[in-house]
Amino acid sequence: MLAKAVCQSTSMLNDIPLSRASPLPHWFWVFFRPVITQSEMGIFFAALAGHTRPSLSLVSHASMLRVLIALALTCLLQPAFADERAQTQQQLDATRQDIAELKKLLGKLQEEKSGVQKDLKGTETEMGKLEKQVDALQKELKKSESELQRLDGEKKKLQSARIEQQRLIAIQARAAYQNGRQEYLKLLLNQQNPEKFARTLTYYDYLSQARLEQLKNFNETLRQLANVEKDISMQQAQLLVQKSSLDSQRDELDKVRQERQKVLAKLNDDVKARDQKLATREQDQADLSKVLKTIEETLARQAREAEEARQKALIAQQEAEKKRLREAQAQADATTDAPRKPAKSTPGALVSSSGETFGGAFASARGKLPWPVDGRLLARFGESRGDDARTKWDGVMISASAGSQVHAVHGGRVVFADWLRGAGLLVILDHGNGFLSLYGHNQTLLKSAGDVVKAGESISTVGNSGGQDTPALYFAIRQQGHPSDPAQWCHAQG
Repeated sequence: MLAKAVCQSTSMLNDIPLSRASPLPHWFWVFFRPVITQSEMGIFFAALAGHTRPSLSLVSHASMLRVLIALALTCLLQPAFADERAQTQQQLDATRQDIAELKKLLGKLQEEKSGVQKDLKGTETEMGKLEKQVDALQKELKKSESELQRLDGEKKKLQSARIEQQRLIAIQARAAYQNGRQEYLKLLLNQQNPEKFARTLTYYDYLSQARLEQLKNFNETLRQLANVEKDISMQQAQLLVQKSSLDSQRDELDKVRQERQKVLAKLNDDVKARDQKLATREQDQADLSKVLKTIEETLARQAREAEEARQKALIAQQEAEKKRLREAQAQADATTDAPRKPAKSTPGALVSSSGETFGGAFASARGKLPWPVDGRLLARFGESRGDDARTKWDGVMISASAGSQVHAVHGGRVVFADWLRGAGLLVILDHGNGFLSLYGHNQTLLKSAGDVVKAGESISTVGNSGGQDTPALYFAIRQQGHPSDPAQWCHAQG
């Protein structure tokens, strides 16, 4: 039996390629075929096949020793591969567990993100209300200051009238003093002509009434002056209260703004950190999976399969390199042939809200409407949004200073005035016949749903709500539910 196995093994060795020496791996043939003869190889295969004791007379002691060494090395190396595979499998399981935990944390983060979005909505809505209250208080302060100036002018007039009345009363008092006491009795006794006496009495009555009237006017002037001074004191006290209230409102607004900045910063940092950590873990899992697959292929496949896998990997690498070169060439050609987009560094066109408003139907207003705010275009209708060419702008973005008045481009009715995710504080006007105009990322909403506004009337103020970094106004026009280019409806920009 053994001799037959040896003969069969030795006759097959010349016909079997290096990669088909089953069941031994490729490394065995690389190291041991040069030092093991065909007869020794036959004994080796017979031992692997489970034949009983081989005859030592067929081979020398040195040959047998080499065969035993090969068998021992095979027995030692196969457990080493198995241990490495087990360790890699443990690392892969641990990485998969970490990824599962990270995905669970990411789910919680998404829930927390939704909560933060709600908080952001409440914060920016509160900011709009506070800005509106601050604006109202400033108007009240201006009214109070104007009223105070008016009262101060009236006080000065009354003081001038009082001084003049005092002067006249002093003149009359001096004349009465010079005439002495009992001037009426003196006039009566000094007159000899009855007609002259009657006229003198009449003149005296006129003078007495004039004195009384002057005294009465003087007292009335003093009373009005006291009332004006009282009103001035009350107005000054009210002005101080309003200024104190305004300072409190401004302090509260600053706190709300700081809270909003902290919320946005925390949201961005958390999402970025978790995404990076998850990406790292997924990459670790992919790397460990590759290592484990390589080990499993090393243990399971024969030398020929390993060689075929290497050839396939080489071909795949060559194909990938060819594909990369083709894509690079195509991209270079596209870059050369395609029209270049205007550089983003160039400033956008200036737009203006000044000019006459259009009073006709909105459908006839094409090219006749003013822009809603003075500023510069940051994004035009139909341009790509950021680096993603699949998303386009369905309106325009106009850069303007925070707090600038936003005007209705045409008369209509407010159908929406609230915070909306992605648009911040948003106002939507219905102009009839399926035409709508949208104004987003506001700081303050000056109108409410249901209000009717005229063309050119202020409806909001420019801000950066909705997560924007800089103040700008999102302006869009909808025609029967479809976006329409605002530049076709508004005056040509400068």
